[in-house]
Amino acid sequence: MKHGLGWVVLVLSATSGLAEEKTPAQRGEHILTQTAFIRGFWPQFAYDNVWKQWGIAEKPKNYDAAIRERYGLHPAPYPNGNLPMGLRKTPLLIGSGIGIDCMTCHGSSLFGKNIVGLGNASLDIHSLFMEFAAASGIKARAPYQFCQARGTSEAGAFSVHLLSMRNPDLSLAAKRTDLGLHDDSCEDVPAWWVLKKKKTMYHVGGADTRSVRSIMQFMMHPLTTRAEFDRAEPLFRDIRQYILSIEAPKYPFPIDQGQAAAGEKLFAANCARCHGTYGDSPKYPNKIIPLAEIGTDRKRYDNIGPKFGEAYNASWFAQEDTGDPARKGYPFVPTDGYQCPPLDGIWATAPYFHNGSVPTLAGVLDSQNRPKIFTRSYQTDEKDYDKTNVGWIVQEVPPPGPKVSGHERRKVYDTTQPGRGNAGHTYGDDLTPAERAAVIEYLKTL
Repeated sequence: MKHGLGWVVLVLSATSGLAEEKTPAQRGEHILTQTAFIRGFWPQFAYDNVWKQWGIAEKPKNYDAAIRERYGLHPAPYPNGNLPMGLRKTPLLIGSGIGIDCMTCHGSSLFGKNIVGLGNASLDIHSLFMEFAAASGIKARAPYQFCQARGTSEAGAFSVHLLSMRNPDLSLAAKRTDLGLHDDSCEDVPAWWVLKKKKTMYHVGGADTRSVRSIMQFMMHPLTTRAEFDRAEPLFRDIRQYILSIEAPKYPFPIDQGQAAAGEKLFAANCARCHGTYGDSPKYPNKIIPLAEIGTDRKRYDNIGPKFGEAYNASWFAQEDTGDPARKGYPFVPTDGYQCPPLDGIWATAPYFHNGSVPTLAGVLDSQNRPKIFTRSYQTDEKDYDKTNVGWIVQEVPPPGPKVSGHERRKVYDTTQPGRGNAGHTYGDDLTPAERAAVIEYLKTL
C-alpha cells in the first residue's frame, strides 16, 4: 500500500464503525491526534542521536525529557509512544521515521497539564529542524530562519515558501515563484479556543474562519500530492469541528471577586468595544484595528503581501465549496491592520501581542512598563508564572554577544530587532495603577 493512501485507509477504517457513536468534534480529535498528514522529515535514529548536536559529552539519562526541554516541546496527552506533542512516527519514502504535526506549535503545557490548542510559547522550531537534520546526516541550509526568537515562529514564511513551489492546482511547479519571502514576523501562536468566536482569522484577519482548506496549508510537504489534499479535506472538516469545541481553561488560582467586579466596569468602558463582552450573552465585534491606530509592530502585516494573496486566491486553497452558490470559495482578503482577538482564557496565553513581545498583561496595559531585552525559563510550571502581573516571569538582560550560539541567542527577546517591537496598544496608559490591577483581576475570570 502506498504511504499516501495508508493513513487515509487507517483513519477511515478506525472511524467508520464509530460514526454513529461519535460527534464530528470527537472524530476530529481522534483524527488530529492519531494521524500523520505529511511524510516524515527524519529517520528514527535522528531522535536517538540528536543529543550529539548539543555540545555535551554523553546522552542525558532522562532523554525524552531532555528532548522536550531542549526544543520546548511537551508531553502528549494522547497515545504517542515516547514522542512529545508535535512529533510523531510517520512514513518516509522508504520505511518510517519522525515528522511534525499541528501540535508542534498548537500544543503546550500549563502547570503540569498538557493542552492541545494552547499556543506553544516555549518552542525553538529552528533548533528542532536544523539539529534533527544534522542528526539525520543531512547537510542542509535552511531556506530561511524558522524562528528569530524562542516561542515565536515564522508561520507565514512557511506558507509563502511552500506555496511558492506549487502550481495553482497544487502540483509541484518546475520553478519556484517569488511570493515575497520574509522571516522576521515573529508570530505568536493564537489559542485555538478563540476561533469559535471569530469570523476572520490569522493576525491580520485575512482568512475566513469557515474555510477548512486554509488550515491545511501545513500539508504542503514537497511530496504531498494533490490527491492527498483531496482525501484529507473531509477529515479536516471534523478537525475544524474539534477546534471549535475546545474551551478555554479556567484560572486555577484565587481571584479577588470584588476587585474583578470593579475591573469588569473598567473593561466595559475601555476595552469591550474592540475585545467584546463576556458572560451569559457575549458579543465579539470581530474588528480589524488599522495599523495607524494600534501602533504595534507592522512586520507581520507587511510580510504577507499581495504576491502571496494573489497566488493563494488562484490556488486550490481558495476554491473551496462554500455550500452557497452565490459565494465561490474563501479567498484571502486584504485588511488594513491587525485583528483584535477575543480574550477568553487570556490569562493562559502569555506572552502578548501578535509577536509575543510583551510577557505580561500588566505590560499590555502600561506601554511604559514593558521590558526591552529579556529572557525567561521557557518552562510552564507555577514557579515560572507571574500571578500578579499575569504572564511569564522574565529577567532583563543585555543583548547577546556575537559568539553566543543561535540556540542561546533565541532565548533572548530583543524588542529593538525587526519584527519584535513592543510599542503600540496604549489604551491602558491613562488608567491608574489601581485601575489596571482591577482590569487584570477581571481578565483572570474570562
